[in-house]
Amino acid sequence: MHECLYYETSGDGIDCKLCPFGCRIAAGKTGRCKVRKHEDGRLVSLNYGRVTAANLDPIEKKPLYHFHPGELILSVGTFGCNLTCAFCQNWNISQQKPPTQELLPQAAADIADAQRADGNIGIAYTYNEPLIWYEYVLETAKLVHERGMLNVLVTNGIVEPEPLEELLPFIDAMNVDIKSIQPDFYRRLCGGDGQAARRTVETAWGRCAVEITNLIIPGENDSDEDLIGLFDWAASVSPRLPVHLSRYHPQYKMTNPATPEGTLRRAYELARERLDFVYVGNMHINGTTDTVCPKCGETAVERNGFTARALTRDGNCPSCGEDLGIVT
Repeated sequence: MHECLYYETSGDGIDCKLCPFGCRIAAGKTGRCKVRKHEDGRLVSLNYGRVTAANLDPIEKKPLYHFHPGELILSVGTFGCNLTCAFCQNWNISQQKPPTQELLPQAAADIADAQRADGNIGIAYTYNEPLIWYEYVLETAKLVHERGMLNVLVTNGIVEPEPLEELLPFIDAMNVDIKSIQPDFYRRLCGGDGQAARRTVETAWGRCAVEITNLIIPGENDSDEDLIGLFDWAASVSPRLPVHLSRYHPQYKMTNPATPEGTLRRAYELARERLDFVYVGNMHINGTTDTVCPKCGETAVERNGFTARALTRDGNCPSCGEDLGIVT
């Protein structure tokens, strides 16, 4: 068992300090994430070095559109999550313990390095919630950086400031899932608080490449009030913060109908009134996937599904030279 970071012993219990839930964990029990266990007076990680999936994915699949467009990245995931979203799209690994294989940090970094010949730029920690895999991600990310490669987090952003600060120097990009601007949404459907997720975005912006995703669920977070509140907050971080709007499909415990095209179109228009870079995923809507210069209207990156063709080599508009914040 690998000992966890960020915990304190208190009486006969352990207080986990990794995320805002601050679980008090009795002997033999785990926290709400299901992977940090109190054993023999220590907090140990049950998923350290255990992977449920490892694939060489397009970076656009994370989704990241302003970070090495058109490149590939080794994507690895484990099991567990500190949220309990009723609509989880990966519930079989976030809410259950599926079969795993061992992939220790050194081996993961070695594989990523060997895949350079296939176009790999690094490792993305994804599929389930990587922040509860904290010790593994931190150790692996350091090794990946030593090889001159890149690290990506695809995360719900629910983490305490201190562990985030320790990890950030080794993270090159992240996509943070901002599920709603409304606290009630997080409480009812996710069992958590979205303030920590927004704080993660605000902390990371300017220190690594940051993009956010919002899954739009009919009847839950699709009102104009909800959407405008979310987009106004995103614009307060920066009007250049890329926002991905995703179509919801019934999954796990939620049976609401799939998001209509009209809802996504309306959300896109509301977002574009406030933000320079807005994208729609999980449904093809013309004009919502290319990166277009907000100054002159020239296309800088063309996309078809997860395939991208960058027309810029330096991250600037190929026509007027405007800095588009694209890391290449």
